Amino acid sequence: MTIKVLGTGCTNCKTLHQRTIDVLTDLNIKAEVEKVEDLDSIVGYGIMRTPGLAIDEKVVWQGGVPTREKIKELIQLANQKSTVS
Repeated sequence: MTIKVLGTGCTNCKTLHQRTIDVLTDLNIKAEVEKVEDLDSIVGYGIMRTPGLAIDEKVVWQGGVPTREKIKELIQLANQKSTVS
């Protein structure tokens, strides 16, 4: 699983990055977490508001910092789909 935090490096982007890492640790799920700060790359994902979260190249969140519970839900859903495929 590859998770990308899409944002220019603002406080919310940093918070989302850290929350994502914390949730992955709590769930004991191994994933590559990458920060995407290049504006052209971010726009390439089709989001208009940062921060955003993409899991396996699919945008699952944009425009704010989700709660830890919401991040957990998004990761678990993506993890279930990847194990079924």
